[in-house]
Amino acid sequence: MEAAKTANPTPALAISGDLMVVTGGTHLLAARYTEATSDDLFTYDCSTASKKPQENQGENSKSSGKGSHDILACAFSISGTYFVLSDDSKQLVLFRTKPSWECLSIRTVVRRCTSLVITAAEDKILVADKSGDVYSYSISDPEKSGIVELGHLSLLLDVVLTPDDQYILTADRDEKIRVSLTKAPHNILSFCLGHREFVSRIFVIPNYPDLLLSASGDGTLRLWEYKTGKEVYCCHLSSLDICEATKNNMKCTVTKIAYYSEGSCIAVLYDCVPTVSIFQLDASARKLSCKQHISLNHKGWDVAFETTGGLWVLQENMQTPLLFYHPTDGQWQPATEENALRKMSNYITENWKFFEGSVGRESTYQNLYKASFDNMAVYLQKKNERLQQQKNKRKDLQPESNGEMKRIRMGTPSL
Repeated sequence: MEAAKTANPTPALAISGDLMVVTGGTHLLAARYTEATSDDLFTYDCSTASKKPQENQGENSKSSGKGSHDILACAFSISGTYFVLSDDSKQLVLFRTKPSWECLSIRTVVRRCTSLVITAAEDKILVADKSGDVYSYSISDPEKSGIVELGHLSLLLDVVLTPDDQYILTADRDEKIRVSLTKAPHNILSFCLGHREFVSRIFVIPNYPDLLLSASGDGTLRLWEYKTGKEVYCCHLSSLDICEATKNNMKCTVTKIAYYSEGSCIAVLYDCVPTVSIFQLDASARKLSCKQHISLNHKGWDVAFETTGGLWVLQENMQTPLLFYHPTDGQWQPATEENALRKMSNYITENWKFFEGSVGRESTYQNLYKASFDNMAVYLQKKNERLQQQKNKRKDLQPESNGEMKRIRMGTPSL
């Protein structure tokens, strides 16, 4: 059975060292944002990549389907040496970024990708798809077909690895977070159960690798000791008064999570709420504390920290597509005069046609919420209608005078 469809993908932002990548529609834009030169932009168009010959695809080739070529997911390797993306036409494109950008391979995945990650050893790519499976693709043999590693019975929304590559963690539409052994994925270590809606994002804390952060359509952020499946903290986002929209019972679903190790700071971006929230992790107390809300004038698409703690926000606006916030005295303050900000903003503005198809799109997760049916209310309404009908019928049969009623009860014939 075909998995439920998600909304069209939104543009994405990824940073590794001094390299920044922005994806929009079918295109990738990449540049070293800290350098002063303005002629180092690398672009890639997935719609033209499909025209290249694809060899050694094995049985996967028969599953290739026609799509829009919009980029669905992308990721850097830990060192930034590799970058991988997957598009709506089921292409998996692997790049080497050093010393310069080079496309190593274009392979076909079996189903459309929802999330992907590169192992810390930088030898494999794990791809989660809409049918609930996770496939692995070799980096050392960039033309080799994928191998299925594990499967769910539900649409997968995210996949991550622990820093030591020992465990694969997957999140699905049916509220589950599954922890599996990487070397034997059929061996399930634990489940993290507690969310009431789909799990939109999961993130293993790099400097506290025994902790997992998860976000869900139920409007919560939760911390887990994932090896035992124990929930240790839950934050109800609606209680934070993030913005005026949340006071009107709008759902606070987290779409993006970024992390800055030095201060144990977590930035989250919401679906349909133009705000970035900054939390600080207290690992010893196993809790999160909200430090700051950054209001945006436009819809946020993605968020990322750089190595020095600066916070980048990609948003839905041609004039100011990028925002940059610098940490000052424990708060992130806007910095508008940064050369890197001007350079990368110009690149995006000049190529805004790649992003136009994403402007004005609705909620990323609108089709994933549970549909509620209040059968009891319908039953009670029909019951009340029946009782009222019976009451009206008794009134129609009731004699008109009390004397008439009395004679009937005593059995006396009326005159």
